[in-house]
Amino acid sequence: MTTLEALSPKPKVPNHITGNVGLYFACYRLSQLGWNAIPTSRNARGIDVVAYNDLDICRLFQIKTVTGHHAVPLGTSVDDIRGDFWIILALAAEGPTSFIMLPLEVKERATRDKGGKQAYWLSRKDFFDDKFRERWDRVK
Repeated sequence: MTTLEALSPKPKVPNHITGNVGLYFACYRLSQLGWNAIPTSRNARGIDVVAYNDLDICRLFQIKTVTGHHAVPLGTSVDDIRGDFWIILALAAEGPTSFIMLPLEVKERATRDKGGKQAYWLSRKDFFDDKFRERWDRVK
């Protein structure tokens, strides 16, 4: 690496690429657990991955990917939170950390803006918790 390369700021990764990293990582981990994990098309509202196993059990997943210490945006209503599980992937230099939550757990921990659009979000302290960290065993 040249001195100039070392001093140059890294280009910002577009949000859709960050989202793809989380989407395909979640499919990879689900596949390791014996699920046939299939990403949905981009216009499938609220569901990012459909997975089924050899017992014909089907599960629907919402995948959210964050970098740094960012919160997870939830939109202007928590009534439309869908799926059987939420997988939140926190990307870091040492690799992704997964947090597996139920939709009800997301709703219970959602915070709402006081002004502006009054959107909801899930702050880092509300998902970055050992009871959710790498809990792939919850997906049954």
